[in-house]
Amino acid sequence: MGSKITFRHNMMAIKSIETFISIRGGFNNGLRDVYFVRGIGEPLNLTELINDIDKKMGMEMANNRLKYIRINSLPKIMDENDSSYYSNIYDQWKKGEPFTLKSIPINSSLEGVLCEAYKSVIERYVESKATVTDSMIRNFATKIMYWLDVATRDSLSGWSERGCVKVIADNIIKEQEYLFFYFLTLLGCDVLLIENKSDVTVSDSLKNLSIALPLGKFGNASLGVYEPYVPQKANGKQLKEKKSSEDIHNQQNRITIPKRPDRHNTTAPNSNVQRSVVNSSQIIVPQSQNQEKTFEELAMLASSIVLIEIHDQEGDIIGTGSGIMIGRGGYILTNNHVAAGGCFFTVRVEDDEEDYATDEIIKYNSNTDLAVIRIRKQLNPLPIYRGSKKLVRGQKVVAIGSPLGLFNSVSDGIISGFRNIDDVDMIQFTAPISHGSSGGAVLNMQGEVIGISTAGFDSGQNINLAIGYESILLFASGFLN
Repeated sequence: MGSKITFRHNMMAIKSIETFISIRGGFNNGLRDVYFVRGIGEPLNLTELINDIDKKMGMEMANNRLKYIRINSLPKIMDENDSSYYSNIYDQWKKGEPFTLKSIPINSSLEGVLCEAYKSVIERYVESKATVTDSMIRNFATKIMYWLDVATRDSLSGWSERGCVKVIADNIIKEQEYLFFYFLTLLGCDVLLIENKSDVTVSDSLKNLSIALPLGKFGNASLGVYEPYVPQKANGKQLKEKKSSEDIHNQQNRITIPKRPDRHNTTAPNSNVQRSVVNSSQIIVPQSQNQEKTFEELAMLASSIVLIEIHDQEGDIIGTGSGIMIGRGGYILTNNHVAAGGCFFTVRVEDDEEDYATDEIIKYNSNTDLAVIRIRKQLNPLPIYRGSKKLVRGQKVVAIGSPLGLFNSVSDGIISGFRNIDDVDMIQFTAPISHGSSGGAVLNMQGEVIGISTAGFDSGQNINLAIGYESILLFASGFLN
């Protein structure tokens, strides 16, 4: 059996269907984040929204980024042979014997997780009943495995603890069906139930397994029969989705094109550049080739670093952190451990008397400890280093953050090493930081973000760590401008 995995439900607030689709639960040190959401009621454009999601998820599947399934209804067991087969699985499980499914290969990683999930959902079912008989338990356990094997076979084939599986189902009313979708979350799936006609009819304790997402008043919109979206074909070949900036960055990291003296270097559209005109021709010079800035000039960039106050459910401040403006549309990069610690946040911007409250966590990854939050304000983002030259030990850096709530403190130091901690590449640097600096910027002398402060060692002097620009580009490429 595979190693034991603990599933942590609904760590982030889900404020829309789009947020559910875009969020990716992390996996780190045996802990996996999953989401179980009930969308209550319907927005005006529900049918169109779901159709668009089907297409988007089809593209994501075509590019092997995730697996997606939308379930209109769960099938009934009509064949006696099927009933006998899946009942026998329950008997084998009770004896502690291994079992197989007809459609889903059970690899060593899935075996232990599946057995634990099966046990947990059966226990939930028993706990929900004032009285329960062995035949009732057996009937429920049989249905669960039948639905798993028939309804989700394509999505769970090739299962991995790090894989992303999104499941959407509509108008799930009955208790056993509801518990089946909870069962899927214990296998690492993120599940959204669209309850646009009426809510589930289960006990409050079972309802609390999922988080309610108000979508509007109850209505009668039909989501239609799900048909997996297949990208259009041309010349007999399946079209690939247009490359995202994240794909481009990945490709740039894999391929190095030698410079040629008779050609001007060009940059991607999102790169930060300076333009000058020489002999009536435009030359694009990457900002990473600019001259070094003075410390005074670098300190002026502190206006693009924010202070984040973390609030609990009562509105009390329970901590502070820092964040980096990365997108003009209000996007701020911070650490996941900053964003995960609160129910909402107050963001303070230098030389701005207004406080910006938000609970929008657009994206997060607990493994790389990165998160993006959003405020309703136009921002002046900092450029992210694009790796024109390799970072080296001894390279001068400047750190900007808000340690202990001291707004935008600036310190200087050097890169002292490079570490790999829990499979995440880190930059070790000497610029002093303290608690509250998490999420602050580590800059090179050209004023580009080469890392985001994430940790320091209290027992060591000036031993601090930052997540490097490569991880930032991969994680946040869609928000940079």
